[in-house]
Amino acid sequence: MSESSISLNTCILILKEHHLLKSSAVQDAVPTKMDYISYDSRDIKTNTLFFCKGQGFRPTYLSMAKDNGAICYVAEQPYPEGKGMHALIVRDVSKAMALLSAAFFQFPQDDLYVVAFTGTKGKTTSAYFLKGMLDKINGGRTALISSVDDVVGPKPEDTFKSSLTTPESLDLFRDMRTAVDNGMTHLVMEVSSQAYKKNRVFGLTYDLGFFLNITPDHIGPNEHPNFDDYLHCKLQLMVNSRKCIINAMTDHFQEVYAAATTTTQPDSIYLFARSDFESPKNLKSPIDFRFKSVETDMAETKFDLECVTDKAKKLPIAGEYTLQMIGDFNEINATAAIIGAGLAGENYEEAAKGIRHVTIPGRMETLPSKKHGTIVVDYAHNKASMMALMSFMRKEFNNPRIIVVVGAPGDKGVSRRPGFSESLTAYADKVFLTTDDPGFEDPLSIAEEIDAGIDHDKVDVEIELDREKAIHEAIELAGKDDVVLICGKGADPFQKIRGIDTPYPTDIKVAESILKELEKGED
Repeated sequence: MSESSISLNTCILILKEHHLLKSSAVQDAVPTKMDYISYDSRDIKTNTLFFCKGQGFRPTYLSMAKDNGAICYVAEQPYPEGKGMHALIVRDVSKAMALLSAAFFQFPQDDLYVVAFTGTKGKTTSAYFLKGMLDKINGGRTALISSVDDVVGPKPEDTFKSSLTTPESLDLFRDMRTAVDNGMTHLVMEVSSQAYKKNRVFGLTYDLGFFLNITPDHIGPNEHPNFDDYLHCKLQLMVNSRKCIINAMTDHFQEVYAAATTTTQPDSIYLFARSDFESPKNLKSPIDFRFKSVETDMAETKFDLECVTDKAKKLPIAGEYTLQMIGDFNEINATAAIIGAGLAGENYEEAAKGIRHVTIPGRMETLPSKKHGTIVVDYAHNKASMMALMSFMRKEFNNPRIIVVVGAPGDKGVSRRPGFSESLTAYADKVFLTTDDPGFEDPLSIAEEIDAGIDHDKVDVEIELDREKAIHEAIELAGKDDVVLICGKGADPFQKIRGIDTPYPTDIKVAESILKELEKGED
């Protein structure tokens, strides 16, 4: 990795330029060049610039950082523990960290074509679709930052499991610098509403920004106080993108479009929708791209993409596309990604080939069986994605019996629980409520909270807190025409229980071994 450093003077200039600096204290006897940056007192080297950040910050962390070699700290108030260090006292430490990290890692975003997706659902799938297509034209040099994997280079060790949908700004800029040093030319990333709420992407401008959809989600004590705050944070992506691509069918479309026009010319805003979607009456600009289903079965999805307006026709991407990912909702994600590929310079042949075999761990992974129906593992973890998944299954399979295994996480997304109850009442026949990252909450009371909202005249509910057992019971119960949906965890290999990541084999592995065992007994 290229050696990075930043001078105290540069830090002061950047913070002043953004009106963030309240005061600074410079120590004559201490070096003014910082060779490392960190917000973790356990990760300190000689001459480190240290950020005092986070709700759980304690002044003892600053003492530890100082003892280990930190020479300058950035904080929202002065601390006696930092005596003898340079001090930069700022109005907002998370914004300061984003700006100084970008500078420390030499603005890696300037050497990458940066694309970002936001939306309540579909971010990961769209990001993987676009990476699959861009890899076709750049020789596999597309970096990825997603809620499943992060990819910062071409070697196997450059791909790792991500811990946050959008990393902390310091980690994000470091990963981007690594990607540039590894020869990556494009970066596709998911940007969560939390990323804007917590200033993780503060100061970043995207070449392309996508708005897929919005429904109430992530509202709770540790997240957004209300829907308006959630929407506001999502809209920031439009404000910070050079070109904006918007799903015209999204709720709150007018607000999304208005946010895009604040910083982007209308001719750099692209809209897409299904072919039969009627545009909003007061829409000044027409819909640029239309897509329509051709056919879909348990193995693949085919759809047509049409370029309607003159500016859309400049992109040579019209035609029929086939996906290995099933579900009509994936046509929306694919359409967004294909428009992105077109704007990045790709043509129909390259895009169709690039998207054809993309699959995503834990997203619509299907497992056919002889006698136990179709088993699907999917990350669906809120009302919108549960409704989309189950309504697709109802339509596609001619009204099958739908058996669902699902739980809700503890400590976050508390607002999702009534949504689970509603979607299960609308579509499920049999439900096993189980454990999914209960955190510090009692898994039984989470299950009972969801159960209380379900209409028991329509749905048969069982609570089985052992997730592997719940999956076993669901598959064993299923007949050959039934559909078993294992929802929520996707490819997550842990259960978060009381602050500890407890290893868990993943839903698909559990389902595969149960099916093998059942089928062996039935032969």
